[in-house]
This record gives sequence, structure tokens and C-alpha cells, in this order.
Amino acid sequence: MQDKEVISILQNKLNFTGKNISDIKIFINELLKANKKRNFISKSTEQVIWHRHILDSAQLVKFIDFSKSSLSDLGSGAGFPGLILALFNKNKDFHVKLYEKSPVKRAFLKDISDRLSLKIDVYGNVYEYFIDTDYIVCRAFKKLEALIQVSREIAKKSHKLIILKGQNAQEELKKAFNKEKYDYKLENSITSEDSKIIIVDFKK
Repeated sequence: MQDKEVISILQNKLNFTGKNISDIKIFINELLKANKKRNFISKSTEQVIWHRHILDSAQLVKFIDFSKSSLSDLGSGAGFPGLILALFNKNKDFHVKLYEKSPVKRAFLKDISDRLSLKIDVYGNVYEYFIDTDYIVCRAFKKLEALIQVSREIAKKSHKLIILKGQNAQEELKKAFNKEKYDYKLENSITSEDSKIIIVDFKK
């Protein structure tokens, strides 16, 4: 998928504004510069960054109610998906928290969020915090079983867990829900036929 095609989907199907697209271009430029020194994203995905990373993250806006108060991204890395969601957000009371263990990546996330005036707080290792948030999102962080454990043990009781997963999504669901069942939905990803979005509803 060409970059122009991705930008068209972002604007026409996901309601990203022209300002959002300009900000994403600034972000991409800074990320590619940082990637020359450190491995923020795989070098093989640099040429397809709009499709592989931006659109993959951006599609989650369809499943988030931005009138709620907060969202946490676990293992945010270079800012996917949390920074892209923060960039899309129009509600000044909606707060995005990025959890990232690497000090180098944290510094990058802080710098770019300041530059783009995004309402973001950057934290360290997620296991050192209590997650008080309405949504937990993650992409390439941990297996589903470990994420369910985070939701059950260190997050507030009522929240939604939204995970971008590859072709093993169904298999991971079977393992994770072997003993305990949770309400969940499986949505198709718009970036790959093999990928899925798992949405688990944790209620009080």
C-alpha cells in the first residue's frame, strides 16, 4: 500500500485531520533520524512505515471512546500505538500514558510529544505502577496470557484491553482463556488479512 493511499484512509475512513497528517510527518522524520543510531523500528519496515506502523496503530481509533478519561500504552517503544492515538485525540481531558522500559526510547517519546504539544505522560517499566485507566492498548508487547495478568492484577477493575496481534491471535486466546473466561471481541486488522485486534472487556 502506497503512502498516499494510507493518508487517504487515515483522513477519509478514520477522520484524521490535515494537522494530524502534518504532525505524523514530523514524527516519522524524527523517528527515522533516531533509527539511524538506535533500533527503534526494524530497518526493513522503514520504507513501509505509513502502512506497517502508522496505519496499524491508527486503526484503533475505531474502538476507543475519546470522551472517556485515559488510555495506557504498554511497551510503547517508538510510540506505537499510543503516540498515534494521542495525536488523533481532540479531547483536552483525555489523557495518554506511555509505559516504556528503555530510557532511550522514553527520552525520544518525551521529546516528540513536547515538540507536537501532545498530552502524554511517559513512564518506565509497567510492572512498577498501578494502571488507573479506561483503556489499555499494546502492540508487540507480551503474549496475551501475560497481558490478561496485567489487567487482572495491576490495573483498575473496569477497563478495556485492546491488543494488536498477528496470525496466532486465536491460538493465544485459547491458551489465555483456558481457565477463566472474559468477554472479548475479535476484529479484523485493516493492514493485514492475518492480523487481528483483540478487545477484552474487564468489568467491575
